[in-house]
Amino acid sequence: MKEERTIESTHLYKGRVVQLRIDTVSLPNGRTKMREIVVHPGAVAIVPLINKRVLLVEQYRKAIERITLEIPAGTLEEGESPEECAKRELIEETGFNASHWDKLTSYYPSPGYSSEIIHIFKAQGLEKVSDAEAELPIQYMELEDVQRKIRTGEIKDSKTIIGVLMTL
Repeated sequence: MKEERTIESTHLYKGRVVQLRIDTVSLPNGRTKMREIVVHPGAVAIVPLINKRVLLVEQYRKAIERITLEIPAGTLEEGESPEECAKRELIEETGFNASHWDKLTSYYPSPGYSSEIIHIFKAQGLEKVSDAEAELPIQYMELEDVQRKIRTGEIKDSKTIIGVLMTL
């Protein structure tokens, strides 16, 4: 399959986390199309494990107008590696640090319109950081209970689903 060639890019919006641009592309058949692209710096997600329990956070997600139960996650800051971001986000969101880290995978959640890539890590050897307060409400849940909530559709967050299933 041949690639599309960008003829023109128009930047429409630059926010704190995302940018929006419109690309005019030339298709292999000679036609042109418009592509709406959300430019995102990337993110991390962490599966924090204590024995067979997963540490989850409750987040209010405005885009879907509901509270979700998900693994801790956050956006990469400029110049920050995924590993550095994962360590920072785990402390910020939960108040915990980890002594052992494993990279599980990286994936594109919506490559049809977004450049975002999410790097997922497993964190073990959790220890409460004495001066860190969790930003979000946390829950400890048995791994098999999280898997059940995924199967029943109670957990719909993609990074949580992928991260938990990658730990099996």
